[in-house]
Amino acid sequence: MDNSPMEDKSSADLRSVTELQRQLHDLLKQLSPERLQILADFAAYLANAESEAATQELLAIPGLLERVKQNQATPKTDYINWRTLRSDV
Repeated sequence: MDNSPMEDKSSADLRSVTELQRQLHDLLKQLSPERLQILADFAAYLANAESEAATQELLAIPGLLERVKQNQATPKTDYINWRTLRSDV
């Protein structure tokens, strides 16, 4: 197993996320239905904001949207199986 700093950070992040999820789960049990609705609305807002930020990051990549549109216009009959392109698999 690789004990590089990147691996340690990823493991620590995962433990941190797991701990946060556990804490949130415990706190959710203590909230009234009204407060749960407020929290659900706020979580939806945060998820939307995160999704919008990711979208803006993708749109900032020069030419990405045009390449996606071009790829979507490619007939499936023109597709090539990736295994035939790779000699090492």
